[in-house]
Amino acid sequence: MTEPLVIRAPAEMTAWSRAAHASGERIAFVPTMGALHAGHVVLLGEGRRRAERLVLSIFVNPTQFGPNEDLARYPRDLPGDLAKAAGAGTDVAFVPDAGDIYPAGFQTTVAVGELSRGLDGPLRPGHFAGVATVVAKLFNIVRPDLAIFGEKDFQQLAIVRRMVADLAMGIEIVGVPTVREPDGLAMSSRNAYLSPAERARATSLCRALFAARDRVAAGEGDARALLETARAALDVDRLDYLELCDAETLAPVTRVDRPAVLAVAAFIGRTRLIDNVRIGIG
Repeated sequence: MTEPLVIRAPAEMTAWSRAAHASGERIAFVPTMGALHAGHVVLLGEGRRRAERLVLSIFVNPTQFGPNEDLARYPRDLPGDLAKAAGAGTDVAFVPDAGDIYPAGFQTTVAVGELSRGLDGPLRPGHFAGVATVVAKLFNIVRPDLAIFGEKDFQQLAIVRRMVADLAMGIEIVGVPTVREPDGLAMSSRNAYLSPAERARATSLCRALFAARDRVAAGEGDARALLETARAALDVDRLDYLELCDAETLAPVTRVDRPAVLAVAAFIGRTRLIDNVRIGIG
């Protein structure tokens, strides 16, 4: 098992990608903020399966954190990340400094309109502009043929897909179903913040989503009834949102008569967790 080549300079990363393309090799890319877990390893495995070369980025992006969010305490473990990346067959770990991504005088922002306005959008002003901007910058540096994202961050995935289509980036965006712990909790780097008692309560998010999904499978299509079912199963300290949305537009729906996503964001103690399930047709 060989550790991936660590590249820090954007120009060096782009040169590596150009050489790979010149050799006729396709590049799969998995952008992350590090603190890798088994869910990230699944994404890397999907990239490894789909392309000759696999690139991982590790960059805790400051522009997607609000002033009262957890940038300073976000978990960081580069040696552990590189070991996990090696196990997944990663060729390159791109680990830039913030000054390389946002050099002095940087003033360009990429914003995706309607998809950023619901769910997390109003609660985290500027978050998705930060996400879209850094992903666009990473795409320009890494020059991938395809990029792999997890469906746990469903709104982020929708925004990246829209940005790539709107700006004709020519990159295939691959969504991978949420990877879960044996008890159903969606894998997340932020799960490390949870105490044992909080960890047990956190499973109420997935239980709530699964309960609503089961009602759809049994024939219930009314959004109000489904949301009531999910809400009754939640055991959280603060609910940011629980919404049933169109799977493509993320607009709220009143009935499940087309592909939909049921999404939740809530605090367990000081830790904010998100989760979702796809339900309905398709």
